[in-house]
Amino acid sequence: MSAAPLAATVAALMPRARTELAELVSFRSVADPRQFPKSECERAARWISDALTGEGFQDVALLDTPDGTQSVYGYLPGPEGAPTVLLYAHYDVQPPLDEAGWLSPPFELTERDGRWYGRGAADCKGGLIMHLTALRALRDNGGVPVNVKIIAEGSEEQGTGGLERYVEEHPELLAADAIVIGDTGNFRCGLPTATATLRGMAMVEVKVNTLEGNLHSGQFGGAAPDALSALIRILHTLHDETGAATVQGLAMDASWEGLQYPEEDFRGDAKVLDGVSLVGGGTVADRVWARPSVTVLGIDAPPVVGATPSVQATAAAKVSLRVPPGVDAQEAADLLIAHLKAAAPWGAHVEVTQTGSGQAFRADTSSPAYSAMAEAMRGAYGKDLEIAGMGGSIPLCNTLATLYPEAEILLIGLSEPEAQIHAVNESVSPEELEKLSLAEALFLRGYAESKAV
Repeated sequence: MSAAPLAATVAALMPRARTELAELVSFRSVADPRQFPKSECERAARWISDALTGEGFQDVALLDTPDGTQSVYGYLPGPEGAPTVLLYAHYDVQPPLDEAGWLSPPFELTERDGRWYGRGAADCKGGLIMHLTALRALRDNGGVPVNVKIIAEGSEEQGTGGLERYVEEHPELLAADAIVIGDTGNFRCGLPTATATLRGMAMVEVKVNTLEGNLHSGQFGGAAPDALSALIRILHTLHDETGAATVQGLAMDASWEGLQYPEEDFRGDAKVLDGVSLVGGGTVADRVWARPSVTVLGIDAPPVVGATPSVQATAAAKVSLRVPPGVDAQEAADLLIAHLKAAAPWGAHVEVTQTGSGQAFRADTSSPAYSAMAEAMRGAYGKDLEIAGMGGSIPLCNTLATLYPEAEILLIGLSEPEAQIHAVNESVSPEELEKLSLAEALFLRGYAESKAV
């Protein structure tokens, strides 16, 4: 069947897609009430619930998950005997970081240089709009040929595991023949890509205490143990002289086989400054897809402006550990915690609290669903599908793979390198949104046909 009618319908739906994405981006849905009101996430969840109801979904529900957030579920019945496909996205977003660094307001979708800018535009509110656009295009061209379940997660970025635990307690809820995770991205804008692997993650907070209270640095400095200096020394042990991660007991020498990531391309994508070297060893693909990495995400310490001449009594940091498939995330977290405690200098008191975790994931790229997706991507892009890894984590994937071992799981999405997800000035390419919406519609049609044979 020709892709032209579907393509024309998707193109006609793009103005609506932009309007709806702007509405979704306007919700400051950071799933951390210390930073933004919980009501912002609740408003976003209600918007999604209303959208699903408006599209004819049944059993639409706001699921109260154990971490205190809400995920949104809906079911759209297809023809009798049709396979069931689960479509995933998340509506929570990363905080905007330094809002002064944004060229336009982070929660106001703004078009600039052919891209749409706003927090969550690509990661992953755009993924939800992709799903809705694909389903609308099918509805206007003969109907949706599969049973569809949609789940929009409310705390993916926080890694607090609410949806994973909820699904484990209600295993029938998301059962499906195929699962499309709309939260990754093409290797390069315009190059259709499915993600084969995701690294797992562990998040910890480390707190160092050395004194009962801050002291005058002139009166006591030189003998009094400074907690901030102790923390810096601890964090320094997490990387070797090349910048490669070094967590005691964790292997760091795996290799990536497959699509490679040229160093110059990576430098451009990461916007590495002239004269600054990349860290670690091996190929770039080894480093970002096949090996662990450690990142210090934040430090609690006095800011430069307003700092007093004091020896610090306490200091803290948030540390992220990413681990590749084949490494148990909890075992890696335990090694990281032990490493941080063992690295404490001067007998400093160190407390380490694990705040999040998720297992790594490896997809079966030989499954029939991948064949259907390859054909769909070819129809949408006119190019063959590439298979790549991704250094990020989607903890739910491993949970779904464990609960539904027969389900075929595919990972696609809008977070190509130019999107700058998790950074200031996040954006989405409307051309990518249009082509991936078409590809998903073609996939759902092709997958239904393959199951009917």
